[in-house]
Amino acid sequence: MLYDLTVVQFSKMLQNLSAILDKAEAFAEAKKIDVTVLLNSRLAPDQFNFTRQVQIACDTAKLSVARLAGKESSAPKHEDNEATLAELQARIQSVVDYLSGFTREDLAAAETQKITQPRWDGKYLTGREFAIQHALPNIYFHITTAYAILRHNGVDVGKKDYLGSLPYKS
Repeated sequence: MLYDLTVVQFSKMLQNLSAILDKAEAFAEAKKIDVTVLLNSRLAPDQFNFTRQVQIACDTAKLSVARLAGKESSAPKHEDNEATLAELQARIQSVVDYLSGFTREDLAAAETQKITQPRWDGKYLTGREFAIQHALPNIYFHITTAYAILRHNGVDVGKKDYLGSLPYKS
């Protein structure tokens, strides 16, 4: 279950985010807007800008899965210095590629594993709690915020862009 909730869903959402970035680039070109305006936009003065939202979404995906699999040191390192949409696209792709290397077996024991982070002052969550109560809400928050920043700036994105394709059955 955790494999589907994390590896599969994070990969899908990052690919949806990548498609949204494509729309942002097309919008900036069509409107003759300097794309850095979009990259530096935020919804509130005390909120991270668009670029940082994408970076955190990527970090959440790679580090959450790595922690659940007990392979935190294997996660790709990013310098947080992306300054263009192309660089953000490359970061997203590197995380999607990294996630594709995980198997269901890698997360088989993750539900009961103790997951901690330095800022948690020695406290922990089980893998199941971590995935459901921390990782999933965190990635959705940052992808939603990135989406909302672009939407607020006039980029023609909608719910279908956010959700991506669905596995409909007949």
